[in-house]
Amino acid sequence: MREKKFSYCLRVRFSEIDGQRVVFNAHYMTYVEVVLNEYLREVIGPYHAMMLDSNHDFEIVLVKSEMEFMSPARLDDVLQISCGLIRLGNSSFSMEYEIRRENEEPLLAIARKTYVSINLKKGKSCPIPPEIRQRFIDYEEWSD
Repeated sequence: MREKKFSYCLRVRFSEIDGQRVVFNAHYMTYVEVVLNEYLREVIGPYHAMMLDSNHDFEIVLVKSEMEFMSPARLDDVLQISCGLIRLGNSSFSMEYEIRRENEEPLLAIARKTYVSINLKKGKSCPIPPEIRQRFIDYEEWSD
């Protein structure tokens, strides 16, 4: 596993736990999407503002998602979710997310997701724009 440079914390809310009093599994996917948005804000700027601009040239779609659970999170836990690139392709990239309780070592879960850069007007994949790609490379200190 590559060292993760980006980390973001979320607190487990009552509405996210199930009848077993642990976080319902689907909420972990929401957590990592929140962290992806914060990661993109850190790396490339206000991603949501960019999406609202009709002239933007970077849009992504999720094409693959996997989650491995080790231990449950519970109500009021503060989760520290670290993430980083594990693959940077021409038109896609993959991220890995490590979920643990804040300031604790044991992993609760690991997620891996692959996203594809897409041209919404044409409805098909397209290369990641060079300036966005370079921001990923610089932030992650990426080398092939």
